Amino acid sequence: MEVNDVSVREQLFHNRVRETFICVLLFTCLYILSYLILTHFKKNADYVTDDVEDATANKIALWLCTFTLSVAVCAVLLLPISILSNEVLLIFPHSYYMQWLNGSLIHGLWNLVFLFSNLSLVFLMPFAYFFTESEGFVGCKKGVMARVYETAVVLLLLTLLVLGMVWVFVALLNNHSARESLYVCTPFGLSRMFSVTGSLLVKPRLLENVEVEMNCAAFEEASLSRTLNRGSTACWVSVNVEPLRTQFLGVQAKRIALEMRRRASPWQRNLFYPLAMLLLLALTVACVLMVCFHVLELLFDETAMPSGMGDPRLGTASFSMFGSLGAAVQVVLILYLMVSSVVGFYSSPLFTSLLPRSQDTNLTQIIGNCVSLLVLSSALPVFSRTLGITRFDLLGDFGRYNWLGNFHIVFLYNILFAGLTSACLINTLTWAVQGELIRAFGLHKLPLTVSRTTIPLKLLLANGLSKIQ
Repeated sequence: MEVNDVSVREQLFHNRVRETFICVLLFTCLYILSYLILTHFKKNADYVTDDVEDATANKIALWLCTFTLSVAVCAVLLLPISILSNEVLLIFPHSYYMQWLNGSLIHGLWNLVFLFSNLSLVFLMPFAYFFTESEGFVGCKKGVMARVYETAVVLLLLTLLVLGMVWVFVALLNNHSARESLYVCTPFGLSRMFSVTGSLLVKPRLLENVEVEMNCAAFEEASLSRTLNRGSTACWVSVNVEPLRTQFLGVQAKRIALEMRRRASPWQRNLFYPLAMLLLLALTVACVLMVCFHVLELLFDETAMPSGMGDPRLGTASFSMFGSLGAAVQVVLILYLMVSSVVGFYSSPLFTSLLPRSQDTNLTQIIGNCVSLLVLSSALPVFSRTLGITRFDLLGDFGRYNWLGNFHIVFLYNILFAGLTSACLINTLTWAVQGELIRAFGLHKLPLTVSRTTIPLKLLLANGLSKIQ
């Protein structure tokens, strides 16, 4: 009996060591990836200053931001890893090389992400911000530790203040969670995906002459360049230099874009762009259809409600009625929703200034971006399960939100998401088609006093045929 107990304890010990090693290895890879991303956007001048103390403080804050971004990336991968692990165990149920992939590992990963995400939001990111702004208490010896003491005191006072405000807020609103409030960006982001993708690809030439437009842009750029050169030497036009410089940069960017369109191959213009737009349309329509189907499930099936799962039994049944193919589609849609949420967030007028720029993002902006991405990513599992994108139930503390069992909140959220996404999609497609037709027929060059609706259809067709010839 004692021998069996010892063997069981040894097995549990080995399993715990193996799970810890896998989690550490995964997080190390994500940390390295996050550090490379942040170093691509950070402003190098903040870390090469003459003040050694400031440079050290900025490096420590950057390490904390890297940790937070790693947790955010891991939160995004929670559902895809869980769904794919279940499908792998269904395909290889008795494989010796897949014994490390089990429910205990997945459950522990969910708990660690929940713990580290709250730790980063509540302590690490506020500490990083106050640490870069602190200088130490008056009368104390300057140094990094003086900054640490001041930051710890300020963070403690801020924590007490926030906890008091949150306690009052929860008492007034009966403990309703508001973490998903940022996900109103998702419907807007789904519509913005078309314009963002279109800006990265080469559009086909629809009834337009790129050579003529590029020559006009080159002439305008040369004219503005001569004006700026004269303005730099003449005192009487020095006031108008800045608007001219802004206009010159805009014209230069337009000329470069037209040159890229001219040099692009016919495959890039006529195949890649339509395929990318059709793929985005298919993914968006699939999301809306799955949400609409989930709305019907909520009306007739109680198991469609999002809930928590204590013991994940992986490898017993697929979480999609279409098997492995349906699970792969779920993973693609979950990642697509995350990308759309990020695009919608940065496209919002309130957060446009937060958009990071290569080698030109200061440390405060990096902290703001890491916090925003962590909030969006940590809400992604609850968001995807609430919309019915997947039937994988939430693990750990992610499934302990009280409002998850409220039918009215879940039902109205699904209706709101489907309605807003459909409205944004229809509006984007109609305006995009109208804008391309107007530009293709040259109506964007008409003066404002001329109404485009008064132009006869025969004139439009004649203008289009002449451009084709």
